[in-house]
Amino acid sequence: MTTNPFGRVITAMVTPMRADGSVDEGGLRAVVEHLIANGHDGIVVNGTTGESATLTDDESIGAIRLAKEVAGGRAAITAGVGSNDTAHSIHMAARAVEAGADALLLVMPYYNKPTQAGVLAHCRAVADSTELPVMLYDVPHRTGLAFASETLIELAEHPRIVAVKDAKGDLWASTKVMAATDLLWFSGDDVVSLAHWAQGAVGVVSVVGHVAGKEYAAMLAAVDAGDLATAREIHQRLIPAVDAIMSTSQGAIMVKAALVELGVIESAFVRLPLVESPPEHLEILRTGLAEAGLR
Repeated sequence: MTTNPFGRVITAMVTPMRADGSVDEGGLRAVVEHLIANGHDGIVVNGTTGESATLTDDESIGAIRLAKEVAGGRAAITAGVGSNDTAHSIHMAARAVEAGADALLLVMPYYNKPTQAGVLAHCRAVADSTELPVMLYDVPHRTGLAFASETLIELAEHPRIVAVKDAKGDLWASTKVMAATDLLWFSGDDVVSLAHWAQGAVGVVSVVGHVAGKEYAAMLAAVDAGDLATAREIHQRLIPAVDAIMSTSQGAIMVKAALVELGVIESAFVRLPLVESPPEHLEILRTGLAEAGLR
């Protein structure tokens, strides 16, 4: 069985920013502490929800280094290093190692739309360049391309490609790859996390976990214990919050607003082309958090 270096209750952490758009290091420290205090044993830094697309390389590495320092071994730090340029991903992987990352998250190369042979070559090149374990990120609604099941099965043969963050939305494809490999499987979509766990996934890389970490930890523990009734009860109780955060506008926008509502960070600023929530979205958010018992 593959050793899990990532943790199990993981959130793809936001990058807090001040009202002038600069990275808020104090806010970042506060979010790391908040996540660890609320059931997390892993954190993804510089992922999609962290607005990696609009961070500079130095900002990304600074966030990884600071998160590692604050976590102090209490949670594994997985660094997002994916891009649509293999050489740049290799460069960022090396810098992430220097910053103290425990593992890497490698998203499907976006925009270029490579063939599956290109996807194989890209992922192998990045994994060959590092000694850290790699989690692949399959999110075709963002990248324009999915990992084929056959590609994942081939990539599972690489000694450092050991996990998948699955946001593809194809549970049957997922279960077939899990059956054919030793890949550690993580739900990458809060909506279907319980379904993934029921068929063998080991954890979650969440967005809603920013505000429901203890609930996700309890749900996963219930699944581990074979208590699906309790897991379903928690899952259903979280529906209003999951809908408010994931379906109102965009996850990074809404979860920053939620963290402001909970007093964890001071500003919900997001960098263009993202924009902050309008009042009507904030009202949906407040209602969803309250109905889910999260405030």
